[in-house]
Amino acid sequence: MIDPGLYMSKKQELFFITQKRSGPTQFKLFTGSAWMVLSRSFIDYMIWGWDTLPRTLLMYYTNFVSSPEGYFHTLICNAKEFRNSTVNSDLHFIAWDNPPKQHPLYLMLDDFEKIVSSNAPFARKFPRNGTALLDKIDSELLSKDGAERAVPGGWCLGSRENGTDPCSVIGKTTTLRPGPGSKRLETLISSLLSEENYRPKQCV
Repeated sequence: MIDPGLYMSKKQELFFITQKRSGPTQFKLFTGSAWMVLSRSFIDYMIWGWDTLPRTLLMYYTNFVSSPEGYFHTLICNAKEFRNSTVNSDLHFIAWDNPPKQHPLYLMLDDFEKIVSSNAPFARKFPRNGTALLDKIDSELLSKDGAERAVPGGWCLGSRENGTDPCSVIGKTTTLRPGPGSKRLETLISSLLSEENYRPKQCV
């Protein structure tokens, strides 16, 4: 596959060529979700690349369709320093057809309870014009009042009386007050790091 956007001044559609390249022999290919959380130490490794692997893989994945679904996974699973640090989850709630199609289903208001019970901190995908579910998440999970206001954190010291924005009075900005969402996230992380889920599912 060739991406003309890498070589020309204007973006064009991808096109496919008949030539085939052989598979790599110095590293093993891995794939996964394009949605992930990366550690600071791994990002430093990608940027500074104290060996040649990050740059080698960057060149290898240049002409791949959806390279984010392979580059990061292949890099971390071939890097000796990081291969034992992977967690096999993208931390998203996603609903699929059965059998799964290329793209996930749009999340609707009826999916709210399933999203919450999954303990996932992220979810996708939401319809462009479907605001009912997002409004419910804002009000019931994030305690957010109105689209123009920020999600209130531990630094918000104001009152909510008469519709006042609690973040109109700001305290110490480093203050954290974990809510019910942090307990759900703790449950999910504990499950992902359990003996049956963590080591057996690393880089397989």
